[in-house]
Amino acid sequence: MTSTITATTTTVRRAAHVGLAAASVLLLAAAAPATAGSSAGTDHLYLMVTTGDGRSSDTRGTLLLCDPPQGHGRAAEACAELDSVGGDLDALEPADGYCPMLYAPVTAQARGEWNGRPVEYRQTFSNGCVMRARTGAVFALES
Repeated sequence: MTSTITATTTTVRRAAHVGLAAASVLLLAAAAPATAGSSAGTDHLYLMVTTGDGRSSDTRGTLLLCDPPQGHGRAAEACAELDSVGGDLDALEPADGYCPMLYAPVTAQARGEWNGRPVEYRQTFSNGCVMRARTGAVFALES
């Protein structure tokens, strides 16, 4: 009986995380000021970082807008990094440095549009240090 309750609680928590993330995207999109042209042409990415594995996870997300940079704690820096690689997250230049050989999985996800092209990105890193070294300011979603 306890395992059924635990499984149900975990399922409900995951559904709540997904629902809150989706609601955040809709609220941020609705709250974003319209530009003189069309907001459809504006570079934007919905970024999510999930820490932990499938059994226990924590997800944070934000909408990054880049004209002007907003919606992200380091929006200007993240937009500049993305602009330097044409929005190709796989092409971001890794930072020099050392990270511990500790397994604490972190999954970075991005979905949106850059230069009129759709962007879909998902990568799991061995830990947050490795993710930050590989993605710079883009997935720096510290609260």
